[in-house]
Amino acid sequence: MIAADYLNPAYWSALLHSGLADMAQPTFWVAVGKIIWINILLSGDNAVVIAMACRGLPSRQRFWGMILGAGVAVGLRIVFTVIIASLMTMPYLKLVGGIALFYIACKLLVPDEAHGEMEAADHLWRAVRLVAVADIVMSLDNVIAIAAAAGGSMLLLVFGLAVSIPLIIAGAALIMGLLDRFPILIWAGAALLGWITGEVIATDPAIEPLVVARLGPEGAHQFELALAAVFAVLVLVVGGLWRRSKQQRAAVAKHEA
Repeated sequence: MIAADYLNPAYWSALLHSGLADMAQPTFWVAVGKIIWINILLSGDNAVVIAMACRGLPSRQRFWGMILGAGVAVGLRIVFTVIIASLMTMPYLKLVGGIALFYIACKLLVPDEAHGEMEAADHLWRAVRLVAVADIVMSLDNVIAIAAAAGGSMLLLVFGLAVSIPLIIAGAALIMGLLDRFPILIWAGAALLGWITGEVIATDPAIEPLVVARLGPEGAHQFELALAAVFAVLVLVVGGLWRRSKQQRAAVAKHEA
């Protein structure tokens, strides 16, 4: 299907009527359950990103940060599944995405305190942007399982993912509470994102075939694990140095003031 078809009102009208007819079938609700369950399993990393991105917000902003972050995560997953899943086969896309995710993982270790309503609002949208970019990278692989469960039904896809939003919010709220109580988990979350970065880069279509040709399938899997471990450590090192540098600058500025 070409992109112009998605702009045709007749296409969406036919899709809606077909979907409403499908809702009367038990198989529709079985598939909804599958999509919700798959999305719960695949959204653990999203909940971590949302929780870490929102942890520095004022309490009043945290609620909206979690809602907007979860909405962005699910919305992007729908877009990827419906339209952009084919981009997964483009060389170097995952490589670029992995670099972006690496930056986000390091950024989440840097303290980012907000003062005042205007600055807090700015930090809210900054947190949502971090969630959006991270989800773009991490959703590239997840969309395959979700699309398969939807079986080509657009209504089923949208409905199943939309129902998952409160589950992602609940997961983010739980993780955020743990981050407040056990700050060491912030570093664990950053390391997790670093691990995902390595996996994303190792499975890029421009890299994976070369590794498989040289090392074989088993060697390629070991390479993926090794690269994931390297990036997990790199995130902690780079993020830690970035964090220390910012804290030192803040201390100097406070002393001068």
